[in-house]
Amino acid sequence: METSTKQNNKNNSIIGLGILLVCVFTLGLVVGRNVDSDTTFLDITSSKDLDLSMFWRVLDITKDSYVDSSKMKNEDLVYGAIKGMVNSLDDPATVFLTPEETEEFNSASEGKYFEGIGAELGYDNGQIIVVTPLEGSPAKEAGIRPGDYILKIDDYELTSEDTVYDAVSKIRGESGTEVVLNILHKGDLKPVDITIVRREITVPSITLEYIGENDNIALLKVSRFTESTYSEWVRNWDSKVSEIITSKISKMILDLRGNPGGYFDAAIYAGDEFLPEGFVISKQSDGKNNIQEYASTIRGNLESIEVVVLVNEGSASASEILAGALQNADRAEIIGEKTFGKGTAQKIYDLSDGSSLHLTTLRWLLPNGEQINRESSVKPNVEIELTNDDFVRGLDPQLMKALEILAK
Repeated sequence: METSTKQNNKNNSIIGLGILLVCVFTLGLVVGRNVDSDTTFLDITSSKDLDLSMFWRVLDITKDSYVDSSKMKNEDLVYGAIKGMVNSLDDPATVFLTPEETEEFNSASEGKYFEGIGAELGYDNGQIIVVTPLEGSPAKEAGIRPGDYILKIDDYELTSEDTVYDAVSKIRGESGTEVVLNILHKGDLKPVDITIVRREITVPSITLEYIGENDNIALLKVSRFTESTYSEWVRNWDSKVSEIITSKISKMILDLRGNPGGYFDAAIYAGDEFLPEGFVISKQSDGKNNIQEYASTIRGNLESIEVVVLVNEGSASASEILAGALQNADRAEIIGEKTFGKGTAQKIYDLSDGSSLHLTTLRWLLPNGEQINRESSVKPNVEIELTNDDFVRGLDPQLMKALEILAK
């Protein structure tokens, strides 16, 4: 896949990892990958500071004495050990995927058509949470909302030991089949069962329409910062921006609600449209606290347009970078609910046996240096909740507030 102009000199681009719950998991799509050429991945004794004698002792005891030793597979034991090691970092975004899981991840990363329920999952205090249901998805139509906790999948009760990938594997399935999720809506005390029929999902990344009196306000809905390639997303974005410019519209609403993120470069590219040359859109900090700044250049095609941004709990990762940059620059008023708080980036290491390690290597910072995380996400200038009652009645007080502000 292609890298952006800003990062085309790097061997490995960085992505924000999201989990798109369809038949498989995706939405932190791969721009570039790091391939591990070491075929002897069982030999981990090269880390000289580690005493692995206990590991080998437990492995030997298990293989010699386990009652169902005939069912044991060396591959499963090794993968289980690696998963346990990676999970001990207590970072939901850092994961090890087996060859089968990696193949599914890659397959989902390559296209825009999926089978499943169409929801992105994350973590909150050790529990599986819905980051956002996709627009037009079975999940959203069934009443799944951002911030919902998933307690059970069919008859399986989730525990703190279950990862997002474990939940994905239980929810995914063929089009036309059903899955029952036991859900606790935000603010409710009693969970409910929601039956969802899986189906094929087409996910447009960007849509544009005109609303308001005399259709004088552009409503640009960015559902994700990904396509099958970064360059395809840029072409899509450029097409919509060109249409806005041609229409001579002077006001717009940038709707990032339910946008789980995607390419970091795409957020920078979009921010460049709204900001003057030289404004820092975002910063990246690595494990050694080295900070790299990403500033706007000279495009600024939408620099003179009045803009209001909509966000909610389903706005994560790259969408938080863009919203936070426009807020820090006093370029746009942010309306809605506090964003999700996903401010890390992952590098994907492809391993020699077909498995992969998705490792958090960077933190994303707002222009003012604040880190984006669950405790410190983007807070709207005007906080307006879209309640379950609003959802059921088809009301959108957040959009109405944006129209009110732009009408002044």
